[in-house]
Amino acid sequence: MKKLLLGAALIACFSLNAASAIAAELTKVKIGIVSASSDIAFFIADKKGYFREEGIEVEFVPFDSGAKMVAPLGAGQLDVAGGSVSAGLYNAVARGIGIKVVADKGSTPPGYGYQPLLVRKDLVESGKYKSLADLKGMKVAGSATGSASTSTMNEALKKAGLKPSDVERVFLSFPQHIIALENKAVDAALTTEPSATEAVRRGVAVRIMGDDEIYPNHQLAVVLYSAEFIGEQSDAAKAFMRAYIRALRDYNDALANGKLAGPAADEVISILTEYTPIKDASVYRAIVPQGIDPDGKLNTASLENDLKYFQSEGLVPASATVAQILDASFADAAVKELGPYQAKK
Repeated sequence: MKKLLLGAALIACFSLNAASAIAAELTKVKIGIVSASSDIAFFIADKKGYFREEGIEVEFVPFDSGAKMVAPLGAGQLDVAGGSVSAGLYNAVARGIGIKVVADKGSTPPGYGYQPLLVRKDLVESGKYKSLADLKGMKVAGSATGSASTSTMNEALKKAGLKPSDVERVFLSFPQHIIALENKAVDAALTTEPSATEAVRRGVAVRIMGDDEIYPNHQLAVVLYSAEFIGEQSDAAKAFMRAYIRALRDYNDALANGKLAGPAADEVISILTEYTPIKDASVYRAIVPQGIDPDGKLNTASLENDLKYFQSEGLVPASATVAQILDASFADAAVKELGPYQAKK
């Protein structure tokens, strides 16, 4: 009996030491997130063990907006960020900071307008809001000044013959948009999912127009790598992208007809309820999800359009170019290793 107990103790000790050794070998990667549905591929790769299979342990660091991740990325406090291509990113790169946009994280192909324009329900019911032209003079919530969503707002205003100066922008985190609409602190909002659907479900806002209508195929969200991650941890950067692309493909298997209704939908919705503040699965069945290319390919034409807007507003130097911020080599290499995407049926 003593020998059996000793043997069991030795096995337990060996297992604990082995687990500790494996944990010690994992590369720690800090990821900036906005705690929105567009973070889903990061969550899938973590939940399904894709990161760990690649020798990576991730730490999620929440931010109010993607634009606020630029400074921590530049300082090496983040390795990866799931944000947007902002004016701040171009300005950081112009100062010699080597942040790069490396893959798609969220775009707006037809049927996938995941950052819609919302207007307070009382303004719609009273007739104060009838068309986009009625946005003039209103307070409109967004995520951050100089973010990609400000370009979306510009496209919406152009449809009504308005200018950015015709509205008052209020910048808040996406979950705070719901509270601001409820409290009548803002009149309208460009709000990403799942906050947009939650605002409508609470009866505080009306979905006016999806951003797939406002700005079709907008490259709204992207994955960014820090210069340190690219230069000093290149193997981890490659491994991270392999895990990410695998997760993108699982996500695409969850899409059908502008909803999370594909073969992998139940699994993806379960992961969203686990990793995000909204725990009601029915919300995720109701949302309009983002489109993401299963190979992580970026829409450079959209990025060029956003850059022109930032430059027209005097937010970015005229010398800035999209090519300065892009590095598609990690996604290209991952796709070459993984092979072509094959949709689940």
